[in-house]
Amino acid sequence: MKIKHMTDPRVRLVLVRHGESRWNVEDRYQGQEDSGLTEAGVAQAEAVAEVLVGRFGAAGMVVSSDLPRARDTAEPYRRLIDGTVREDARLREINVGTWTGRTRAEVMAAHPDDIAAVDGGVDIARGGGETYRQVRKRVWAALDEAAAGATGTVVVFTHGGPIRVATAEALGVPAPGERAFAPVLNCSYTVIDHGGPDGPHLLVAYNAPTTAGSRSTRVE
Repeated sequence: MKIKHMTDPRVRLVLVRHGESRWNVEDRYQGQEDSGLTEAGVAQAEAVAEVLVGRFGAAGMVVSSDLPRARDTAEPYRRLIDGTVREDARLREINVGTWTGRTRAEVMAAHPDDIAAVDGGVDIARGGGETYRQVRKRVWAALDEAAAGATGTVVVFTHGGPIRVATAEALGVPAPGERAFAPVLNCSYTVIDHGGPDGPHLLVAYNAPTTAGSRSTRVE
């Protein structure tokens, strides 16, 4: 009798939030602008690269948001595995429109009703930018595409909002879903085993810290 060995078709997605940025420290909405990594953020990027190689090895594919804070976080890992990084703008943080560069306190003072709506779970277009439903759609499309073109492990350098909505999508949490999950630590990783177009998907790890003193942020 011939025995057929079944293989697991799932691709492992390792989602990594960028290192600490200057606006993270200042509690400013960053959205799709960039303030650069702090010295601590650069050190976090170096540390997470070592952790990723130790735990997942050299990924078959590395993808990054095209924003500098994500690209700069990806670079130490790219160097260690002597690989390449494919950039994808769909992995950007949520667009927060006119809130960009302002602190949460400033936005709260200027737009108290909007902040109350967000805190109450209403998925508004922040600052006239995007809703989380829109972010979820574009981020999952990018992850679907990456998984379809890879085998083994894909390491994805992205942002807190995209990681939360991707986790919601993987688990079937109704959209937008980001509020079901804790804010994401700088340079933490989240692991999703992607089950292909028809699923199922499996959440292996969420928000696993890789460096001491890394922070999460309430603002995007």
